[in-house]
Amino acid sequence: MTRATAALAEVLARRTVILDGGLGDQLAAQGCDLSGGLWSGRVLAEDPAGIEAAHTAFARAGAQVLITASYQVGYEAFARHGYDRARTTALLRDCVALADRAARAVDHEVWVAASVGPYGATLADRSEYRGRYGLGVRELAAFHRPRIEALLGAGADVLALETIPDTDEAEALLSVLAGTGARAWLSYTVAAGRTRAGQPLAEAFALAAAAPEVIAVGVNCCAAKDVLPALEAAAAATAKPLLAYPNDSSGTADWPLPAWRRAGARLIGGCCGVGPPRIAALRAGLRGP
Repeated sequence: MTRATAALAEVLARRTVILDGGLGDQLAAQGCDLSGGLWSGRVLAEDPAGIEAAHTAFARAGAQVLITASYQVGYEAFARHGYDRARTTALLRDCVALADRAARAVDHEVWVAASVGPYGATLADRSEYRGRYGLGVRELAAFHRPRIEALLGAGADVLALETIPDTDEAEALLSVLAGTGARAWLSYTVAAGRTRAGQPLAEAFALAAAAPEVIAVGVNCCAAKDVLPALEAAAAATAKPLLAYPNDSSGTADWPLPAWRRAGARLIGGCCGVGPPRIAALRAGLRGP
């Protein structure tokens, strides 16, 4: 379905690729209503043109990967707001199509990454920043499987397993992908040199190292100061390309991008607080191989 002329995994072996920024922040800047606990999922359902406009803004700013609006979309959460399974499945497919249309609107190569957010993101209580939900690996896999199947069926270039707070959830996600032939990246949210649930990063990244479906590993939705130690831990655990898209608390101009690239980062972008102007500046600062 997507227009990419080369597999993202192949490109990462040669050069740095620029991700987009914080979708929710851009939607808010456009005046979209993110209230009610579904956040960008509400906009996806009620104002899909707003989602496409946000993706287009990032693509025009130079983003080479657009991450879909599926981060908070879960069958159980949407059922609580009156959406049946068929409608939720349609929304998961729609979010890929919206990003794909935005990708086609620019004159540079753009990949679509289908966001698979953590279980906690669907609870609307910030538990994605704690992990340890009281569910086992099997239960978490059962939660994620139908979402992943719907997104894979929509034809995204890659899955973005993102903002994952602990190794139990990472293990569950990887068990769902095992043997599917899908391609995904795995990105933890971290603090002070550990996962948000407190596990050692060496343990966390080792899970991804053993998974053939994973094309890149790294961190997102974290402080910029936590990126380099995490990348170094990831590089010690795997030879796979690394990724970083932290929050913007002090301005991307203060990010030590050369150090991140030397550590192995090949997918670099922004998360909360990073809008299209900062992505444009980021791409300008990272031109070249």
